[in-house]
Amino acid sequence: MYRALLAGVIVSIAAGMVGVFVVLRGLAFMGDAVAHTQLAGAAVALVLGGGAVLITLGAGVAAVLTALGVALLTIRGRLREDTAIGIMFAGLFALGIVLISRQRTLNISLNDLLVGDILGASWTDLMVMAALTVVVALLVLSFLPELRFTAYDPEVASVSGVPVTLMQIGLLVLIALATVVAFRLVGVVLALAMLVTPAAAAALLTRRLTMMMLISTMVGVVSTVVGLYASFYYDLAAGPSIVLAAVLMMVLAFILSPRGLRSTVPSMDFLLDEGAGPAPTGWRRTARICWGACCVAGDASWGACCRVGDVCWGACCRVGERFSMRGRTG
Repeated sequence: MYRALLAGVIVSIAAGMVGVFVVLRGLAFMGDAVAHTQLAGAAVALVLGGGAVLITLGAGVAAVLTALGVALLTIRGRLREDTAIGIMFAGLFALGIVLISRQRTLNISLNDLLVGDILGASWTDLMVMAALTVVVALLVLSFLPELRFTAYDPEVASVSGVPVTLMQIGLLVLIALATVVAFRLVGVVLALAMLVTPAAAAALLTRRLTMMMLISTMVGVVSTVVGLYASFYYDLAAGPSIVLAAVLMMVLAFILSPRGLRSTVPSMDFLLDEGAGPAPTGWRRTARICWGACCVAGDASWGACCRVGDVCWGACCRVGERFSMRGRTG
């Protein structure tokens, strides 16, 4: 349990520093792909007969190669980023499954690779994770101004002389290293949760990047403690319990934060608005809001409904100057 707690703290530091950039840049899919492609590297290490440390290092190599492969495929617009991520994700994850399925005897269970084995972490594992975390922290702190500028406004950063392409590739590598650190804690499947969930909670509580990193790290640490206690007293899987604790804290942040639920609910007032003008002649308004196949006599429309006014969606036509179906006007 002591080693598991230390592992959780180490992962929280790495994920907290990198996860905020994942949230700000919308790179959750990239994090998910990198987390899953680690299985290929771990599988190669298993085939070679490696132990836990070699498995972690193999996962790290696969993760970094995934990040570099995505960058190579997307340079100068050869492929869209999501397309390149999907290719690397599917290919390397499938390779890992094939390699593992060929092995009749394994010195580590597939379940440990998928959902982690934090309670089985050794001191050697902790040393490897700590070394990777130190590398991540040094790189983030060394290039923090450039990473911040690129994350918030890459176009202006490029005009200002920041090597945006290099920073983007570096960020992908940092995501890969952070997911490798989380690999031993919660496995392939849940590594993304430790990268994104605490950072999402922090983004709801502050807009300052450094404070966001600190809060994200603290959320990860608290989630580790809560998850470990829950797994110990209620006989639950430790890794998934930690992730569920992190999700619960994010939900609480969303409910209590001024940028969360309290700011979302008032923004829905336009649905209850009476509209800027009177309803058109001949229209009998029987309800203020409707979804599905119904119309809103006012400002919005969903599904197959018409907006009584200026715009038409779905299979509906514009009430006025233009008929939207088949490109006809009149």
